[in-house]
Amino acid sequence: MGTKTKNIQEQLIEACKQGKVNAQTQLYDMYCGALYNTALRILDDAFLAEDVMQESFLSAFQHLHSFKAEVSIGAWLKRIVVNRSINEVKKRQQQLNMLSDAQEEWTDHQTDQPIVGLTVERVQRAMETLSDGYRIIISLYLLEGYDHEEIGEILGISSSTSRSQYSRAKRRLQKVLLNDNSV
Repeated sequence: MGTKTKNIQEQLIEACKQGKVNAQTQLYDMYCGALYNTALRILDDAFLAEDVMQESFLSAFQHLHSFKAEVSIGAWLKRIVVNRSINEVKKRQQQLNMLSDAQEEWTDHQTDQPIVGLTVERVQRAMETLSDGYRIIISLYLLEGYDHEEIGEILGISSSTSRSQYSRAKRRLQKVLLNDNSV
C-alpha cells in the first residue's frame, strides 16, 4: 500500500472514530463486497452472510477506538467478519446437534423405530402445533439447555411438574411427527 493510500485510509479511520457518517459510508463501500464474500464462503447462506456483514460493521464502528494500525483496516474488519461467521456456524451446529440429540430420544416407543425424515424444519413446524406450555417447556429444556429445576423457577412450577409437562410435550410432538408427514 502506497504512502498516499495509507494516509487517506488513516484520515478515513480518524473521521470514522469521530462518528462522521460519510466516512463510515466510504469505509463500508470500500470493504462490504469483500467482507460479504468472506461471510458467504463460511456460512453458505446469502441472507445470513448479509446479516453477519452488517453486524460486523456495526461492531467495528463501535469498537474502532481499539483498532491499532499494526494491521490494515481491511484485515481487522475481515477478522471481525470471520469470527462472527464462525460463531454463527457454531450456533447453527449446536442447534442442529441439540435437535439430533432430541431425535435420538424421539422414537416410536411401540416399535422403538426412529422417526423417518426428521428435519429441523419439520420439527419446527411440528413445534408450532403444540400448545404454548408444551412448546415453552420443550424449547427451554431441549433448545436452551435448562434443567427441570431451572425451568420450574422460570415458570413458577415445581421441577416434577416441569418433568411431567416435558414428557407429555415430547409424546405430543412425537405423535405429530409420526402421524403427519406433511409437517
